Amino acid sequence: MSDPTATRSASRVDGAIVGVCGAGVTGQSVGRVLAGLGMRVAWYDPAAGAAVRARRRFGGVVVDGIDELRAADAVVLAMPGPQYDLTASLVADGVHVVSLSDDHGDVLELLGLQRAAKDTGSRLVVGAALSPGLTGLLARHLAEQLHIVDEVHVSMHGTGGPACARQHHEALGGRSWGWHDGEWVERPGGSGRELCWFPEPIGPADCYRASLADPVLLHRAFPQASRVSARVSATRRDRLTARLPMLAPPHAEGDRGAVRVEVRGALASGARETMVVGAVGRTGDLAGTVAALHAVAAVESAVPVGVSVAGEDPVLARRLLASVVSCGVQLHEFTGVARAGV
Repeated sequence: MSDPTATRSASRVDGAIVGVCGAGVTGQSVGRVLAGLGMRVAWYDPAAGAAVRARRRFGGVVVDGIDELRAADAVVLAMPGPQYDLTASLVADGVHVVSLSDDHGDVLELLGLQRAAKDTGSRLVVGAALSPGLTGLLARHLAEQLHIVDEVHVSMHGTGGPACARQHHEALGGRSWGWHDGEWVERPGGSGRELCWFPEPIGPADCYRASLADPVLLHRAFPQASRVSARVSATRRDRLTARLPMLAPPHAEGDRGAVRVEVRGALASGARETMVVGAVGRTGDLAGTVAALHAVAAVESAVPVGVSVAGEDPVLARRLLASVVSCGVQLHEFTGVARAGV
């Protein structure tokens, strides 16, 4: 019986082609990082003009339809969800896929493609953006400093572009899921106010529960943790209008964003420890960098065949986080005493 991964594994990394589906704020960031790493980029966007503008800025080629991306070594889905149907189709053809979906229901369906990806030799990374995505890498960085991981909590501020802003709006009006002492707990979005301190210049912000994909992905990466939660920053107006149509148009270029990851557990000595790390930057750039680096890892066969999530593999997480920093993302560690940064 032939090895379904043989053809793609034999692909040369130098000059490999990565398809970017979606040429918005985050998609352009993906293409910029890929081009800087020597990858050839094939752009597709339903709005043809957006793909052409991205090609002019970062090089590559523009394709007329999604089907043409099946010839690429990997495809990054930097477009609004749901992404399940397209992902399932690409996986069925053995294409490596990096999904940026942060929709809770969509992510649950994507995780169900394990058998299909194994059968075709596809490498599918689910939730490779900012949150989820960078949050998983940062959680792994902190977890490796602990002997036992009991809790993982993440918070996010900012949106990457119009589609991301709409998803943020809808998430606040949805149902929140969190892992609490061995079971999933459902609560209303917009509840659970918590003041979270993000790296400067963001600073403190009120954060609330929302319909987010982080908990399910972090639970997969850290099954030993008894509690996993995720929150997003929001104003009173955000909460008030969350269940209404979005009236004001979102900012076309996105805004500055940040993530905060807190991991609680025990050291080898038994002492309890709480560790916090964060990152700040233009939201689309942060998400695009994480997605692009996962695509490169998939092309290089560093990502395992099947479904994987950011932070699940400790060795790969270390490599990817180092690459994220090399791409200019600054990490900030919260400590109570003077200590070297990460």
